[in-house]
Amino acid sequence: MHLVCTRSDGRFSCPIVGTGAFEMDKNDRFDTGEVDQATITFPFDRMTVQRFRKEFPRARWSDWHKAWLVPGKTASRRIERWLEREASRANPFAEEKGRDAYEFEPILSSYLSVDSDGISIKTPYSKRLVEEIRQISFARWDPHFKMWRVPFASYDELLQRWETIENEARRSEPEERLKRTQARKGSKEERRERLRANERRRRRIPLTAEALPPLNRPITTQAYGIIVIREITGELVNSELINDVYPDLEGDYVWGFWRLPSLDELVQTWPNKKDLSASERQRGWWHPDLEELREGRRVARTRARARRAVSAATD
Repeated sequence: MHLVCTRSDGRFSCPIVGTGAFEMDKNDRFDTGEVDQATITFPFDRMTVQRFRKEFPRARWSDWHKAWLVPGKTASRRIERWLEREASRANPFAEEKGRDAYEFEPILSSYLSVDSDGISIKTPYSKRLVEEIRQISFARWDPHFKMWRVPFASYDELLQRWETIENEARRSEPEERLKRTQARKGSKEERRERLRANERRRRRIPLTAEALPPLNRPITTQAYGIIVIREITGELVNSELINDVYPDLEGDYVWGFWRLPSLDELVQTWPNKKDLSASERQRGWWHPDLEELREGRRVARTRARARRAVSAATD
């Protein structure tokens, strides 16, 4: 979990980050060598900090990352339970109000179920769907049952977003994906997707000659998300390929070759706190913000676990 606070004159200041009052990232590896730890962010309140220190006596503050680090393999689950208690403390009647709201206006869907612990959401995977659910306060992913958990206290937020969630879930069903794939066969869109897939396999990307990115540092790109440029060749990109694969680009571009960033590189990258400018979006790359880094770290951890599993299977 991730608790981001700043410290000045011996006092903690914990601004609200994102949409929820509290935020958590599991197993972020910061300035220590520990993998089994979590970090957490929450708005500053003296009593809240005291309760947190009492609940997590081994937690320690990181000045470099402006975060509390909680060690232990079960840190994320323990922090989740603490966050739920804090949410109930903030509004002791929120859970009851949410249950009443559900009884009065229930969401009837095959993607949603209800039990004594709250609301469960199980859908096909979709990046847009994940981003939508993450906007709901205290929504969390249950890796054991592979579903999202939402407390009744957040039912009003869920209700407001449900139409978008359900529509995206339906679009993500295998049958619907297959229909769209078949409809694209032989079309310009399919040809463009094949060319893009080929470019991704070659791990090269066009870079505007007027504003080249730094080498060997994580950047965010419109085409491939967070990557690291390892080489810039100086070779001009063919204008025909630009039109076919990157129709939004204008001007002179040169080829760059990229690789995926490591977890350590993403952890050590300081987030960009400025709003994305039109010129940055136009050039196709920019320095990653906090949310982009969190997602990149999550993906990097998944890749690392997969590599370890393959290595263990072959030993």
